[in-house]
Amino acid sequence: MAYRKFRGTKLFTGKSWAPEDSVLITLPGGQVEAIVPASEAGEDIQAIEGILSPGFINAHCHLELSHMKSQIPPHTGMVPFLLRVMTNRQAAIETIQESIYLADQQMQKEGIVAVADICNTLHSLETKKSSPLQYHSFVEVSGFIGNTAQNRFDQGRAAWEKFREFGPASIVPHAPYSVSPELFRLINEFDPGCLLSMHNQESKAENDFFLTGQSALRDLYTAIGVNIGFFQPPQTTSLQAVLPYMNPANKLILVHNVLTSMDDLVCLEKHPVADTYFCVCPGANQYINQSMPPRFLLDDQVEKIVIGTDSLASNYQLSITEELKLLADFYPEIPMSHLLQWATMNGAMALNMDKKLGSFEKGKTPGVIALNNWQVTRLL
Repeated sequence: MAYRKFRGTKLFTGKSWAPEDSVLITLPGGQVEAIVPASEAGEDIQAIEGILSPGFINAHCHLELSHMKSQIPPHTGMVPFLLRVMTNRQAAIETIQESIYLADQQMQKEGIVAVADICNTLHSLETKKSSPLQYHSFVEVSGFIGNTAQNRFDQGRAAWEKFREFGPASIVPHAPYSVSPELFRLINEFDPGCLLSMHNQESKAENDFFLTGQSALRDLYTAIGVNIGFFQPPQTTSLQAVLPYMNPANKLILVHNVLTSMDDLVCLEKHPVADTYFCVCPGANQYINQSMPPRFLLDDQVEKIVIGTDSLASNYQLSITEELKLLADFYPEIPMSHLLQWATMNGAMALNMDKKLGSFEKGKTPGVIALNNWQVTRLL
């Protein structure tokens, strides 16, 4: 049997650095056979400049917004950004689907092997049917008015039925400020124990909405003609306000978290869900709000941080490498091993894909990439 053998400047297993001079051995189809010392690897070793790593996991993406690349200027702030998305997301279906296909191709070239993708439509379905990337489709529902909850949920379930034919799928809440208690209840009763994703504390406006009620989010609802005069702020952060609505059986990926505090983490421990991961999307946070995830969260939750790109409406590219580089520029003290762990093994575990992806363990097919001066090359 012909093996492929790779020796990089360094080798990251998905969990830690392998010993110096280690060689990764795979079967021709990419299945990991072993990591051995160079002295035991034999001949035909392919020398690689840079770090060898498992393929990257994109833990938060919006493929169906790919046609909106460069349509919204950077640094608008959250509410103007959301309004522009609502205005600009309509386009010819051929344009939308071509942009989705090209975005999927871009992610493959960037060394990404799996994607958590937010879906509000069925537009990404055709690309997912044939893509070699592993997708988990999060069918997102929203509706802040309680009497619309059943209709909104039923629409989401219809889409979920389609997506689950081609891979794992979940019905998930959009964000604390856009989902009513009634809709949360329907989501959490539907599939206890499933994987959920929710946008969380992406902007100051979101927390202000729940802390004081004085928030630009009120302008958003006025602009779309929704009367929220009934809403009384609970005087807590957005995360603390909705945690009681979450089913403790569900695994949860909280996305963005730029204003998440230590008090929020304490509250999360008191209202636990089955397992919680924190997805950071620094490129999008810079693009929209010129913000970054807090350093304490990255230090405190090393085993639970994952990386996302968000959308081409809110980012310049769909590249986990660029997200890691941005984090390293802002927080140079973060070890490279942590950055790579967040982009590989942590992401695979968050998406329930760790039996196949995320690390160089015998029998897995996690993909093989080389990272050299923040340039990625896909090897397998």
